[in-house]
Amino acid sequence: MSESVENAGGTFASREGKAAIEEGLGFAPKFDADGLMPAMAVDADTGEPLMLAYMNQESLRMTLALRQAVYWSRSRKEIWHKGRTSGEFQDVVEVLVDCDQDALVLRVKQRGGGCCHTKRATCFYRRVVLGGGEGVVKLEGV
Repeated sequence: MSESVENAGGTFASREGKAAIEEGLGFAPKFDADGLMPAMAVDADTGEPLMLAYMNQESLRMTLALRQAVYWSRSRKEIWHKGRTSGEFQDVVEVLVDCDQDALVLRVKQRGGGCCHTKRATCFYRRVVLGGGEGVVKLEGV
């Protein structure tokens, strides 16, 4: 990959025991059977959810090195540097990891017109109608 830098983003800690993973200071990300982990991008100022994507080891290392969001496209099966073709870059302000280190939250400054491919500011522009009873579950605009 042309954007890849050897050992970019540093070396991850080994996953040696529950205490080290949950309480230690070594970053030991856990990827699923497909080599991926979910990464939720939220607006750094408002906390609004922008999008949910996935990262593999390479895209996570690139994100840490570039300080811009780089994901793994499950549909295209390739590295996806968010904004590289659209101009809608996500500058990473902070990366949070959950207790067992298998999910990330990226606090980002969204550049460009919006983060969604539909040109909306967020990918979460609809909500599921709760308590709709029987039949097809409906959506409504936010």
